[in-house]
Amino acid sequence: MRVLGIETSCDETAAAIVERDDQGNGRILSNVVLSQIDDHAPYGGVVPEIAARAHVEVLDRLIGQALHEAQMTLDDVDAVAATAGPGLIGGLIVGLMTGKAIAMAGQKPFYAINHLEGHALTPRLTDRIDFPYLLLLVSGGHTQMVLVKGLGDYERLGTTIDDALGEAFDKTAKLLGLPYPGGPEVEKAALLGDPDRFTLPRPLKGEERLDFSFSGLKTAVRQLATTLEPLSQTDVNDICAAFQTAVADTLDDRVSRSLMRFRQSFPNVEDPALVVAGGVAANNVLRGCLQDLCSANGFRFIAPPMALCTDNAAMIAWAGAERANRTPPDSLDVAPRSRWPLDMQSVPLIGAGRRGAKA
Repeated sequence: MRVLGIETSCDETAAAIVERDDQGNGRILSNVVLSQIDDHAPYGGVVPEIAARAHVEVLDRLIGQALHEAQMTLDDVDAVAATAGPGLIGGLIVGLMTGKAIAMAGQKPFYAINHLEGHALTPRLTDRIDFPYLLLLVSGGHTQMVLVKGLGDYERLGTTIDDALGEAFDKTAKLLGLPYPGGPEVEKAALLGDPDRFTLPRPLKGEERLDFSFSGLKTAVRQLATTLEPLSQTDVNDICAAFQTAVADTLDDRVSRSLMRFRQSFPNVEDPALVVAGGVAANNVLRGCLQDLCSANGFRFIAPPMALCTDNAAMIAWAGAERANRTPPDSLDVAPRSRWPLDMQSVPLIGAGRRGAKA
């Protein structure tokens, strides 16, 4: 089974070809991603209209490049998979309509993929991991802890009640005058800073619920920066170090409780695993914290290669290949969805994080 995957949910345009054999082994034949960072950098964040227009301009070329790198033509593709949500509706329309057109023209099965399911299933492509396992998804748009029980069987243990963690990094960088995208810039500055100079809150630390909250931490950073104005470079470095340390402590508490919950839910799993996906997984301090936590609790720590942690089409193609092995294709009438919960039974949270609670 060779699947063409298309991903256009935010500010990366991506196309990929992934192969799945009869034993369930996966192989990436091509994975092409074009970032729009330069297009959005002047605005300090993603502009939906600019993102959608950029997808339209380059998607056909990227699909052609993915086919060329895989040494294939569209006739060699067995199925087409495209992200149908959640994400920016304009971008979703571009990728979904392109995928439908290719599937219809070639009379091939079509699969509308939940972007979050793509992240959730990636370790089955990269590490051949078996169900069940625990997923921590930390990105600019999502922060959540999910029990991955099987294909299409997901239980959300916790989600952000306000800002996603990646969003908190980017907003912190912006208010401190650091370039976009902010996450890597905050990490760089934190390496030069003193994490003990300032004390910042650890939202929800100690609470039994497994949700996340980062809005209060971001507000505390803004109040601190306002008090210290004008900021020196030392001030910026120390604030970033304090912010990153607060995030690490918060994740340590939230994730450790989730590891215990997994043990309670699946006491017979002998080799439990925590999978971390999303752009924030690139942060070395947070990654080290999670690795130590897993080691202390007897869990395997799995983080796909960075190219597969951030938005990409290989994960969409793989999700399509997994679906093709077990479920019928989707109708070409399927519509894009800006909100699409991975756990369909979860209750959307109330407040500023309601959109984030789509995840």
